[in-house]
Amino acid sequence: MSEYANPDVLVSTDWLEEHAGDANVRVIEVDEDTTAYGKGHVAGALKWNWSTDLHTSVGRDFQDRAGFSRLLSEAGVGKDTTVVLYGGNNNWFAAYAYWLLKLRGYDNVKLVNGGRKKWELESRELTQDVPTYAATGFSITGAERPEIRALRDEVIGKLGDSTGFVDVRSPEEYRGEKLAPDHLPQEQSQVPGHIAGAANIPWVQAANDDGTFKSADELRALYEGAGITADREVIAYCRIGERSSHTWFALQELLGYGNVKNYDGSWTEYGSLVGAPVEMG
Repeated sequence: MSEYANPDVLVSTDWLEEHAGDANVRVIEVDEDTTAYGKGHVAGALKWNWSTDLHTSVGRDFQDRAGFSRLLSEAGVGKDTTVVLYGGNNNWFAAYAYWLLKLRGYDNVKLVNGGRKKWELESRELTQDVPTYAATGFSITGAERPEIRALRDEVIGKLGDSTGFVDVRSPEEYRGEKLAPDHLPQEQSQVPGHIAGAANIPWVQAANDDGTFKSADELRALYEGAGITADREVIAYCRIGERSSHTWFALQELLGYGNVKNYDGSWTEYGSLVGAPVEMG
């Protein structure tokens, strides 16, 4: 069985339990359910609210480098700190935060393989104690990575060429039977369907039952079986870019694909564009 291309981007729950309290480690929970942290979390972990902390307060975009630098500073992150992210539901929003930190130029970040799901399945301890850390004045110094993000005009411009588009939503969303997952009715596009020519590889297929990522061989078979190969440019999308961040992580970080982008505008943007090529079924 082959190893991941970059195994160091993941840490195990054993590692987390042993190192969560280390001075040079900062654990941060990022959950779809923003109330989960208050019900119990890994000791020493802080919380980022994916909606209010990661996004601008006005308009649809993410915090800039200064905004993410402020978040990291407030979390007590210094130049030698490793940020370790975890969350529920196979880490989908933790992967979202990981991708955003990489986009803004912050490199010293890892995911807990399996996240909250595996931690709880193993009956590990949770606490409601909220830690406090002194702000450090930290600023991100690495270069931003616009090459891992796809914006609307690029997506439209690459329709019909050799780019591999991956729709990581559920088959029901892909076929146009649903506009959004059942529990997220407020996040909808104007029309159903999918980007013309996109392959449907639901993000959840990259994970095992305990929330961990499947092996490199299993991931490679999953994506290559649908024509998403390492020699192609790949653009992944979902509804708002969080599930496709999980797929971006699997392709870019675990399999080592060299040209993978996350289209965070995703279906809520594309499915509301006038004249954009849409397929159903």
